[in-house]
Amino acid sequence: MIRRDTAAGWGGRPVHSDAPVAVVLAGGKGRRLLPFTTSFPKPLMPVGDRPILEILVLQLARQGFGRLVFAVGHLAELIEAYFGDGSRWGVKIEYHREGQPLGTAGPLKGLVGRLPDHFLVINGDVLCDLNYAAFLEHHRLNCPGRLLTISTHQRLLRSEYGVLSVADGLVGEYEEKPSYPLCVSEGIYAFSRHAVDWIPDGIRFDFPDLVVALLAARQPVVAVDHDGLWLDIGRPEDYEQAQQLMADHPERFTFETSSIANCLQMPSDVASPNEVGVSK
Repeated sequence: MIRRDTAAGWGGRPVHSDAPVAVVLAGGKGRRLLPFTTSFPKPLMPVGDRPILEILVLQLARQGFGRLVFAVGHLAELIEAYFGDGSRWGVKIEYHREGQPLGTAGPLKGLVGRLPDHFLVINGDVLCDLNYAAFLEHHRLNCPGRLLTISTHQRLLRSEYGVLSVADGLVGEYEEKPSYPLCVSEGIYAFSRHAVDWIPDGIRFDFPDLVVALLAARQPVVAVDHDGLWLDIGRPEDYEQAQQLMADHPERFTFETSSIANCLQMPSDVASPNEVGVSK
């Protein structure tokens, strides 16, 4: 059963005009979770007794975000019916419906007039303990030296095959199902509004396309590594792990207390993280 209660003390909280803003990408069809997402939008998939998107909304509200813009598409009416105007969570929620699928970055073009100089963009199916407010503030304080900051994570990609090293037809090495370390995007971005200038109007445009465009224009893109909890609920393996985490450690997802420390644990060093500049 999915809960629809509000964290105590947060419903009806006034939203300040200078509070940080987050764009939440919640329009995907969730193909990796079929058949569940045929009639159920991926952001409403439950983790324990809450939709994953509600957990994210509660985190953002706790960290001081006042306005959330949901970019919606697939089964948008169900997301809008569940969250309404956001007042039950102490935030203002607005909706931006795509007339056609525009990819992960494309919807931002139609939103730019409603966004501040610096804002957070996050996938609506992420379970993460990143301090989003500190991540955005770190980006803001380092402008104009950057237009886009990407939160990254280290993951191992395991091959399903035995891998050979071959030279002149002779096998030099053989490794059974090796793992390769990769630096991957968490689907969490700190934006400067000027970065949206590189997004074209009315066509599908994904975040990899935007990064390539920025790099081609010699614009700075920065990666900040996050070594805490990060799960992509759109992956069946991660979704299963999230459910197990909720069952084993429900205290990490407790929002009925006024102490942020009792929510998902936030790293204390995000305001000055190790950075890697992304370049061509």
